[in-house]
Amino acid sequence: MSKHPSRSPRPTNQLRLLLPEMSTQPASEPRARLRFDVPAGQSRVRLDVYLTRMVENATRAKVQAAIDDGLVLVNGKARKSSYAVLPGDVIEVTLRRPPAPDIVPEQIPLSIVYEDDDVLVVDKPAGMVTHPAHGNYTGTLVHAVLFHAMVSGGAPGRPGIVHRLDKDTSGLLVLAKNEHAHAALAKQFADRTVEREYHAIVWGRMRSPHGTIDAALARSQRDRKKVAVASGGKRAVTEYDVLETFRFLSLVRLHLLTGRTHQIRVHLAHVGHPVFGDLTYGGRSPGWAGTQEKRLQQATNLLKIIDRQALHARTIGFRHPVTEEMMRFSSPIPHDMEEILQKVREAVG
Repeated sequence: MSKHPSRSPRPTNQLRLLLPEMSTQPASEPRARLRFDVPAGQSRVRLDVYLTRMVENATRAKVQAAIDDGLVLVNGKARKSSYAVLPGDVIEVTLRRPPAPDIVPEQIPLSIVYEDDDVLVVDKPAGMVTHPAHGNYTGTLVHAVLFHAMVSGGAPGRPGIVHRLDKDTSGLLVLAKNEHAHAALAKQFADRTVEREYHAIVWGRMRSPHGTIDAALARSQRDRKKVAVASGGKRAVTEYDVLETFRFLSLVRLHLLTGRTHQIRVHLAHVGHPVFGDLTYGGRSPGWAGTQEKRLQQATNLLKIIDRQALHARTIGFRHPVTEEMMRFSSPIPHDMEEILQKVREAVG
């Protein structure tokens, strides 16, 4: 770890939009809209069934209630739940944002890498959600941080949050402790001047030791919980360097030039090298190791070591929001990833 702050650090101690709320919130609640362009090849299916599949956290009963309340339009017209969705249909769903619940600080172990009056850098473990959201209103990183210190700025229910990591991605996060720090850090992220380096174990051997993956990303039209490469999506750019190669795995270093949801995981899967252990994007199949029985067994054994994607936010660098000094922090590879690397190194040896 290296850092160059000009002030002394303190001693360290340890939206989603929800269909279930749509028909119960007051009319004064802020609204948002989802739009679904039904792709070619979509089989005929009831409108309520289609939306239950497409909207996160939706139940069929709540979808039907929303349709009955006139909050769902197909090609600009209200339809019944039984309407058969057709390729080319444009479905618009009006959502009311549920109020953010009060956040009660929780005494949860927290690895603090650095802290001063303005910023807090923490090393998030895999399995911890960054901030409260539907289904995760307790036990998040924000709950743990608020037990330790006051953080502020940002969206309601996400105090201090400037960026986030997926639940099962480990590594470094910077949080703001006041409004000024939040605004300054958020601008750095928007201007893409924050240094973010990740390490990942991926399936296969990359064709080139260095490369850039430039592929636009958008929410999947088939599964709203996923992100997919899409020509009409937002531009996303990831640079990679291969650090080590093994029989059927590689250790790669990645730099984000943009910060899209699931960017690294989707990009690596897109080029045929999904992150090892990534259930969502195809990384839990031992078949990536090949058809040889010995390799299949080794891959199966390695997958038993880790129950998440082997992705770690190793380094973060930014300018201090007050002193403007450059600060850079690094986090060691976590135990589960290190154990996999040791085993594949031994196998090579």
